[in-house]
Amino acid sequence: MRKVIYSMTMSLDGFIAGPGGEIDWSAPDEELHRFHNEQVRELGAHFCGRRLYEVMLYWETADESPSAAEHELEFARIWQALPKIVFSTTLDTVEGNTRLARGTIAEEVAALKAQPGKDLAVGGAGLAGAFIELGLVDEFRVFVSPVVLGGGTHYFPPLKERVGLELVETRTFGSRVVYVRYQRA
Repeated sequence: MRKVIYSMTMSLDGFIAGPGGEIDWSAPDEELHRFHNEQVRELGAHFCGRRLYEVMLYWETADESPSAAEHELEFARIWQALPKIVFSTTLDTVEGNTRLARGTIAEEVAALKAQPGKDLAVGGAGLAGAFIELGLVDEFRVFVSPVVLGGGTHYFPPLKERVGLELVETRTFGSRVVYVRYQRA
């Protein structure tokens, strides 16, 4: 059965965005970008909240930029081909290979998990928090960036129950970012 993966970069103190929503500290270098490319290439669909969807709209036309690096062009092509499902109460339309969710989180995930195909991903702290609360995240992929922000948007939501995890993989990149991959125990 397909897994649901939550993968994002966070600061050492557990934030995916700073107090003002800034994410400039998390921009990947070429090595890390290529690793992200490979991970996203292995996905069958990506669930997004409105904010992440809007941030990622950049990639729908990034391949048209004459100054984009090859690894960025590659990511743009991968992202454009990937089906995306957006949960939003404020959007009426979406662009690219994207659709608005019609059902609840549980219904949308169950429908896709029942189909054959590659693993699924969820992005954005708010939406991922709802997935975690529902017990729908099977794997956590954390990219720990060497910065302490002191506040902002947490990677994990406040949880009512402990989630036991098993370490599956670690890797350190030249940029000093540490990747850790856990699955539910």
